[in-house]
Amino acid sequence: MSCGIATARRLDDDARRLEAWLSKGYHGSMGYMERHFDMRVDPRLLVPGAKSVITLLYNYFPDVQQTADAPRIARYAWGTDYHYVIREKLNELLAELSTQIGAIEGRGFVDSAPVLERSWAVNSGLGWIGKNGNLLNRQTGSFFFIATLITDLPLVPDAPFATSHCGTCTRCIDACPTKAITAPGVVDGSKCISYLTIELKDALIPNELQQKMDGWMFGCDVCQEVCPWNRFSKPHSEPAFTPIPEVLNLSIGEWEAMTETQFNKVFKNSPMKRSKWKGVMRNVQAVKSNGAGDTL
Repeated sequence: MSCGIATARRLDDDARRLEAWLSKGYHGSMGYMERHFDMRVDPRLLVPGAKSVITLLYNYFPDVQQTADAPRIARYAWGTDYHYVIREKLNELLAELSTQIGAIEGRGFVDSAPVLERSWAVNSGLGWIGKNGNLLNRQTGSFFFIATLITDLPLVPDAPFATSHCGTCTRCIDACPTKAITAPGVVDGSKCISYLTIELKDALIPNELQQKMDGWMFGCDVCQEVCPWNRFSKPHSEPAFTPIPEVLNLSIGEWEAMTETQFNKVFKNSPMKRSKWKGVMRNVQAVKSNGAGDTL
């Protein structure tokens, strides 16, 4: 785990970038990205009295692979839902700080509130925003979750990360199956396979994009897989992220035969429940229609 600290303030530059991103419709049907704009760019509005933003990175890179005929699932979704795991750890950290320091106010967040996690990570000195829009760290790559603890503690901030180390590399831009990366660091979310397989709630995925999904059934790791910095990724040591066997081993045919009851039982604590059985079955058909996976 990595940790960095920044002073709570309004992120003016990020506010301008977010406004431009939204104006282009890159958020697709994710209407929640438009809500609470001021709160999203100023943590003091989200947590009154906030003085510091503590950012933590938590590794989820697995030491195993999916079988060759399994429909592709992003690595972050192989085990227990990270919201459960990290929220508990944030609560433990806040309790420990209160024990060591005294009564403090704070709230922990992990991808569940209007917080610009990646920007706070950069401001905390933990890395830079790569051309694929992900936070990159020279020691660990990008296969990690970002969590924030916003508190009224007046902590000494770390120096922001002021440089980029992508250089002339464009592997992520070139490899994106749907060409969702429109410029270095700018992702058209409405074309991203993660959006199409998780956030998009339509009964069908647009055909022109469905044909480019490259076998991905839930999420997508392509832009991380091709990133040279991820050669430094090391396997995690979190038992809760141990892959669910079905994630690694089921063929497309076995997924297609799965009932809603079976899905709810196996994936009750998985990130995949976000798409629900109905959404996953839609994605299964999308993968199958493009000839990916085994139909046994």
